[in-house]
Amino acid sequence: MSGPRPGAVVVVPPPSPGERGRPAPTARTAAGRWVQQVMARPLTTYYLLVGSTSVLVVLGLVMVLSSSSVDSIVKGGSPYAAFAKQTKYALFGLPLMLLATRMTTAWQTRLAWFVLVAALGFQALVFVPGIGCGSGGNQNWVCTPGFSAQPSEAVKLALALWLGVVLVRKQALLGQVRHVLVPGLLGAAAAVGAVLAGKDLGTALVIALLVAGALFVAGVPVWMFATGGVLAAIGVAGLIVSQPSSNRAQRIGSWLGECTDSAGLCFQTDHGTWALASGGLFGLGLGESRQKWSYLPAAHNDFIFAIIGEELGLLGTLMVLGLFVLLAVAMLRIVRHHPEPSARITTGAIFAWVIGQALVNIGVVLRLVPVVGVPLPLVSAGGSALTMTMAALGVVISYARSDPQAAAALAARPGVVRRSIAVLGRSGTHRSRRSRG
Repeated sequence: MSGPRPGAVVVVPPPSPGERGRPAPTARTAAGRWVQQVMARPLTTYYLLVGSTSVLVVLGLVMVLSSSSVDSIVKGGSPYAAFAKQTKYALFGLPLMLLATRMTTAWQTRLAWFVLVAALGFQALVFVPGIGCGSGGNQNWVCTPGFSAQPSEAVKLALALWLGVVLVRKQALLGQVRHVLVPGLLGAAAAVGAVLAGKDLGTALVIALLVAGALFVAGVPVWMFATGGVLAAIGVAGLIVSQPSSNRAQRIGSWLGECTDSAGLCFQTDHGTWALASGGLFGLGLGESRQKWSYLPAAHNDFIFAIIGEELGLLGTLMVLGLFVLLAVAMLRIVRHHPEPSARITTGAIFAWVIGQALVNIGVVLRLVPVVGVPLPLVSAGGSALTMTMAALGVVISYARSDPQAAAALAARPGVVRRSIAVLGRSGTHRSRRSRG
């Protein structure tokens, strides 16, 4: 290899007109280009959904074990009781999720009405004596020997699938109030009313968010949203004012600072705040929470985010927020780019459900909103919520798979079996060559 002779003059060509005045590339611009390249890949949405969902489920199992072990021992049970139950529901939700990833919009159209009617019928069982049960004044569970479930979680998924079908058929007419009301808002009102009849205001608010997400993506005019928001606010205020001595009114009062006794109405929120504050930047360490020693009620349910902050610190809470941001980005990509209108509308509903519920839960722990009583999706203990959320995200993953570019990229990949056979074949060839040598 020959280089320039000693003493030779090396001529550097002048920059092209397009390169003159262009700033030198920096690490920031290089990182920005890399992000753009990654986001432009056809399977990015698919991997974001699968990855963030998987990590949140695993993190939830770990934190349920950590936050529930002491309480389980105090109640005379195994320290692994809540963890084993949550793991069982996660294993039950996994095949549901995998089955949902294979769902097509054609099957969604066939099953939408049946699924909604079945879910509402399941919800009606909470009012049957001897079958329906609840706690804290709510009647929102179906309890039989060896089985318990919260039907309102199934109602969320069924309503999201149903709205994706009925709103598409009337999408060109959604500027007229009567076409928004029938059948879309009537079906949504039936779902919200069935849940409110069981006095579960928190879940009813999440369902209202779900409906708003579907209507927004479908193209309902903004003035209808404003009118619906005002009517919903009046309805919620009426439910609170009509029962001034109820648990709801007490929660609102404690949020507004009416309680000064930490042993009273502010007990749960105060201990949640102390848990977050004591975690600092890096946390006390996994399993080292102090508030879980019977100080913080619902430590492994509604207030598990406080335990994450205490044990994993600010970095742990930011990691959880980052995972939900990735979920949100992936679902918004489907809402913007998927060619099927029903897929966009259903994804908008599930986005408002999962991300909205996560924001409400985290806002409760941070004392930004009153205590509502909704779990942190995929993370909090609760079998019905976990399985239905996994199934709902499986539906969104099916939309990510069915996008034409993603479908082509998935079809071009060799299957797992073929890749394994190829690897085994290459290793066998290498072994035979070594033996001959």
